[in-house]
Amino acid sequence: MKAVTKKKAQGDVTSEYEAALVKQKTDHYVLRLYVAGNNLRSQIAVENVKKICEEYLKGRYELEVIDIYQDRTKNLVDLVLAAPTLIRKLPLPLRRVIGDMSRKDKVLIGLDLVSGL
Repeated sequence: MKAVTKKKAQGDVTSEYEAALVKQKTDHYVLRLYVAGNNLRSQIAVENVKKICEEYLKGRYELEVIDIYQDRTKNLVDLVLAAPTLIRKLPLPLRRVIGDMSRKDKVLIGLDLVSGL
């Protein structure tokens, strides 16, 4: 007896994609930004991340800023090798963006808020 496999109709793929877009707009994001001290590069990274979060995730995010010189305990968990580093803890999968976050398009792609073209 042969197993019958069903092919997905074209409409099913479209509806799955649309459902994923809706889910993306309602997901709650948990972000950690690791910085190295209170230098200009760190300040720029914090400002840039806050602007992006307010524009794209308003009311749906938690942002924790961690100075790796002050708090070494969380770095052991996240294994940050360079600063500034932004880590998306939730929604899964975990994503990382390294740099001063000045290239908004790269940050958005890194956080999976827009698709890379």
